[in-house]
Amino acid sequence: MFVSDDFDVPKEFEGPGFRLEPLGPVHNERDHMAWMSSIEHIRTTPGMKGGWPSPMTIEENLSDLEGHAREFTDREAFAYSVLDGEEVIGCLYIDPTEDEGHDAEVSSWVTSSRAEMDPIVWRSVSEWLAEKWPFENFAYARRI
Repeated sequence: MFVSDDFDVPKEFEGPGFRLEPLGPVHNERDHMAWMSSIEHIRTTPGMKGGWPSPMTIEENLSDLEGHAREFTDREAFAYSVLDGEEVIGCLYIDPTEDEGHDAEVSSWVTSSRAEMDPIVWRSVSEWLAEKWPFENFAYARRI
């Protein structure tokens, strides 16, 4: 089990200059535009793995977001949109890990046009995870 049944998974978080809400189909067009505009930037973001992102259609993106929403509901993994107002400026992923030294693997990205937000998101989310989530030791690639 990734998080216990009695843990109340946060549905939002307010950080300096951004907010988080669960990633889902409602974000499809804005999410697709955000990451498609920043593929090379995202690939160089610390902690991003697996060669993602690779271009996909908006229909494929919708299917991906439906999967993230299902994982969230099923408490298997937690993906959030990073928003400035209604603009999607990035994403945050909180996933289980097989690394024995950690109890969660966390990654995030922001668009190239909002690159200055990367350390702000990292710092704020790191504090939020330490204070509000049940993890003893999560892995989240450091940004300065």
